[in-house]
Amino acid sequence: MPHSSAVPAERLSITTMLARFDRLPPRAVGILALLAAAFALGLALASEYWGGLLPCSLCLLERWPYRVAILLGALAALSPRPIVRPMLWLIVVVMVANAGLAIVHVGVEQHLWQNPISECSAPQFTGGSALERMLQLSSRPPQPCDRGTYLIPFVPVSMAAMNVLFAAAFASLLALYLWRSARRP
Repeated sequence: MPHSSAVPAERLSITTMLARFDRLPPRAVGILALLAAAFALGLALASEYWGGLLPCSLCLLERWPYRVAILLGALAALSPRPIVRPMLWLIVVVMVANAGLAIVHVGVEQHLWQNPISECSAPQFTGGSALERMLQLSSRPPQPCDRGTYLIPFVPVSMAAMNVLFAAAFASLLALYLWRSARRP
């Protein structure tokens, strides 16, 4: 039987995958963080432009941490060695904040609490001319925040809930890498 260099599927455990991840240099992890953030932002933009999904104000706000993570990932990949780990920790903080923002959004969608920002509701017209009403519409998103947007039909997980999961997993994996790599001799 010929020798294969591929690892059998039963030997690829979580521990093996984490050990491989731990061996990556911090700059490479910065590039991976940049790519993960770009993927999430790209998916949101693609679902809007090609998928026809309308974002609300909170959706638009939740995109900013990914932009910050892209910038920090690029800086981590290009920075001098002593600065790379602090940059990666900043990405963890940004993603935890994004997960928190997304949790607030999911709560608004589920009607657990009020909309946190005034732009996050359907317009309420209060008299005035037709021009004044049109100007009120232009400053508001086309989708109120308390109505969930679903990427996959028949799957009851909104885009905000997917963002909670992705941002939390992103932050957790990156923090785990940083913690484990700091403990290595």
